[in-house]
Amino acid sequence: MSFLLQDYLRGASSSAPLPPPPPLTSVPPLSSLSPPLLSSLSSHLISSPSLPSSSLSSLLSSVSSLSSPPPPFPSHLSLLLGSISLHSSSAYPLLISLFQNHLTLIVSAPSFLPEALAGLGYALLRVPPRSHYFSQIVSFLFTIWRDSRIASLGNGLMVFKLVDWLVSSFIASGYVEKVTACCYEITNLEKCGEKRYAEFAVMMACCGTLRALKVGSSRYKFELNPEMKESIETTIGVFAEKAILGYEKDGVCLLIKCIALGLARCGQIGFNPNIVKSLCIALTNEVFPLKSLIQSSLQNSNGDVLTKLKEHMEGILFKEAGVVTGVLCNQYSVSDDPTKEFVETLMWDYSHELYSCLRSAILVHKGKSNNLLLSELERIAEAAFLMVVVIANEVSKSRLNPRPGVGAKPHVSVRMLVAFSCVEYLRRVRLPEYTDSVRRAVLTIQDDVALSSDFLDSMPSYDELTGKLDCEDMVEDLYHWSKDDVQTARVLFYLRVIPTFVSLIPSSLFAKKVASTMFLYMQHPNEKVARASHSVLVSFISSSNQKDEEERLSLKEQLAFYYVQRAVEAYPGVTPFEGLASGVVALVRNLPAGSPGTFYCTYSLVSKAKSLSVEATTRSPNMWKSWEESSEPCKKVVDLLLRLLSLVDIQVLPYLLREVAGLVSQLPKDGQDALLGEMYVYVAESDDVTRKPVLVSWLQSLSYLSSQPVSNPVAISCL
Repeated sequence: MSFLLQDYLRGASSSAPLPPPPPLTSVPPLSSLSPPLLSSLSSHLISSPSLPSSSLSSLLSSVSSLSSPPPPFPSHLSLLLGSISLHSSSAYPLLISLFQNHLTLIVSAPSFLPEALAGLGYALLRVPPRSHYFSQIVSFLFTIWRDSRIASLGNGLMVFKLVDWLVSSFIASGYVEKVTACCYEITNLEKCGEKRYAEFAVMMACCGTLRALKVGSSRYKFELNPEMKESIETTIGVFAEKAILGYEKDGVCLLIKCIALGLARCGQIGFNPNIVKSLCIALTNEVFPLKSLIQSSLQNSNGDVLTKLKEHMEGILFKEAGVVTGVLCNQYSVSDDPTKEFVETLMWDYSHELYSCLRSAILVHKGKSNNLLLSELERIAEAAFLMVVVIANEVSKSRLNPRPGVGAKPHVSVRMLVAFSCVEYLRRVRLPEYTDSVRRAVLTIQDDVALSSDFLDSMPSYDELTGKLDCEDMVEDLYHWSKDDVQTARVLFYLRVIPTFVSLIPSSLFAKKVASTMFLYMQHPNEKVARASHSVLVSFISSSNQKDEEERLSLKEQLAFYYVQRAVEAYPGVTPFEGLASGVVALVRNLPAGSPGTFYCTYSLVSKAKSLSVEATTRSPNMWKSWEESSEPCKKVVDLLLRLLSLVDIQVLPYLLREVAGLVSQLPKDGQDALLGEMYVYVAESDDVTRKPVLVSWLQSLSYLSSQPVSNPVAISCL
């Protein structure tokens, strides 16, 4: 047989080969048959369109003989009775008797539960809906799970599959009355309570029924009764409310998990605030329980924790995380405002919690070289990042839509950006949802002073960034802000966003919240981070704001001195030349004419060029012979100085010319010739008609002075 219900319930892609069934004309005592032979016999019965009455009588007689002593394989006996029921209604009372008298025995062998459930399923396929047998058999499907040992998500999925298969079969066969009877059994909550049905099983049955109804309406043109669908969805909503209350009170999580998995399998349903909340709880606490997992790893980093992490990732619910997230997004899109706010708040808080936990985990486990454990934690965290991004994208569509409409909440942009900063460390690939969400949020705040100020206020302070991490499991002496990768990623996010609205930032707020952090990370060993810090400085120096123009100009002057000092002292090294060059050019172009900051910048660059050229000459005396192709740091600084010849204002130019002349004069003859040659080319290509005559005259004088013998030097000051 190509399809065996027990294998489908078990999740097997194909059934194992079965031994040949015993001949029905002479069935041996069933107590002597092994489970494979019982399964083979059941398979033969299922695939046979009809059987002789004598064979059925013989089988029923053999089965009934097992009613007194406990049968050796009760689950397989259930499967056999279900198979017989496809041919004879006489099997119904025997099946009911088996579950009534030997339920404990069935439950004690959980690995054979698929066979037991398959027996119930085959029986329900034929039993008339108005028969008292129907209700009795259905009740076993939901009461068997009272034993907590077998109440699990995996078994809940079996109930889902069984009910989905049953209702689909009813629809395919046109048994509308049976479909109605099934729906009544799972939506009559009063009856479910009286019979003490397991809530998680009824919940999964509701989802299985919904899926079958949806497939049936499209595949078999089944006319779906709206009231029937609404009744099932209402029942799911009731269970969702119970799940939330139970979770908050006792931490009972099975029903929450079943709601998430069931809805992931059955697809979208009508909006219900309790369903939305239960999905949120399931995602943050059960699918991605990173807080508890990280705490466990910090308390005990042995193999048990690693095994726990791998088991979690191999779990059913974790593998369905993307689908569950999609269901939540669909629910969110049609939610009312209070429910949307619940989702948003939970996601933003979860992101911040993830940031705090992940910082500790990475610092501690890297310090202890627990790389494998850390790798598994990061895999789960990366999946959580995707969940946050997908939900945030849905939030941005609803709350940050540029078109005016109901539901727009601009303030959400700030919390969204803060949340993204918290999970920035986990961003490994470029995601369209991430890009779109950040773009919408940035566009919202870049024209709003209040929102941009709120975003800056959320930025960790200098003291927070450089202070010791509050983590008992980490040796304090090993902590350094530059090694805190999670924190660095968060700051990098801020550094990238700030330039988009820097002109709105009051200079006092920039000085208070941004400047110290910008200068701190300007000397971060990661070049990408250092460049971002330089970009923030460039954006502020280039910005203007009429409301505080004088105060802003004063701050620019102050920042110029400290920037040049901090950037130049760390070059070459942590200061990337591209960042240094962009910062210097921004200062020269935007500071007032004759600014002390520009003079100091010129002086510092020339001093750095002098020291670097001495080091380079000592290290490689023949460097000047290949000066044009050189990649030496001193070559880059000299090129920057030459570029400044056309950028500095006319008040600073004489000082710059004198300083550059002093630089040339201290070089060896080969160095002087190399620099003069480069300067000639630069001046010749200049199209600045105002400066060019001055530069030509200066260069001729410098060339003359350089040609004089050392015994007859001419003072540079004469230039």
